[in-house]
Amino acid sequence: MNQPVVSSQWLAEQLDNPEIAVHEVLVADCRFALMQPELGRQQYEAGHIPNAYYFDLNQDLSSPVKEHGGRHPLPDPEQLAAKLSKMGMTSSTFVVAYDDSRFAFAARLWWLLRYLGHDRVAVLDGGFSNWQKLGYPVTTVQPDPKLGNFTPHVRDHWVVDINAVKAKQDDSNVVLIDSREPERYRGETEPIDPIAGHIPGAINYPWQSVTDENGLIRSSEELSDRWHALNSKTELLVYCGSGVTACVNLLALTAAGINTGKLYAGSWSDWCSYLPKNSQGS
Repeated sequence: MNQPVVSSQWLAEQLDNPEIAVHEVLVADCRFALMQPELGRQQYEAGHIPNAYYFDLNQDLSSPVKEHGGRHPLPDPEQLAAKLSKMGMTSSTFVVAYDDSRFAFAARLWWLLRYLGHDRVAVLDGGFSNWQKLGYPVTTVQPDPKLGNFTPHVRDHWVVDINAVKAKQDDSNVVLIDSREPERYRGETEPIDPIAGHIPGAINYPWQSVTDENGLIRSSEELSDRWHALNSKTELLVYCGSGVTACVNLLALTAAGINTGKLYAGSWSDWCSYLPKNSQGS
């Protein structure tokens, strides 16, 4: 598998295949709601894809918030690796992550695993809603812990911090990509962070445009067209509000065969933490 997205049919066939051991495919439920942090787990407990484990954005896919570093700092690699090991994960495990938010949270786990050196991972096209719509099974049974052994091999060069962003802002071969909604990029509204606006020089590629209204990824031709203007750039520094939905754009870049994307993990919430509270972004 070299594509970052798999279909419900493909996943169902793997789960039904008696020749595939349980530990060879790990299903990760990443449903979450920023304004209702407990909702994702509640949804998981009410029904999920068979054998899926739950991953909480705040508890599992992020580390504690500090003064700087953004609202969702990257998790400690060893802690995430320990959780994955308890789910039976090894270096050969193929992970399928899903959510119900057009890849918003599943892409975070997809990116994190690759950042930790594990490329055998994809997100589920259409998410949980599409899985249900197609009539595939749902359960409330939570899988037991399993014995695995996952060792992270962190790719530090996949991440940039505020200093790296500032150093490369004027480089014509580097593009800074803001993944948020257009109105947030333009500074017309800011529902979460204390300051509205965007990082000077950034261009806007909203993460929602990667999928259609049903949460299905755009065609390879559409994705290639989306990124066509950036093909010649040596680095694409991608950010959003807190380094979560930026991963949807990084996934789309990978799907289009572009591997120059890096994550500004702290994103706008980190950037504006250094600005005066009464200032406005550019």
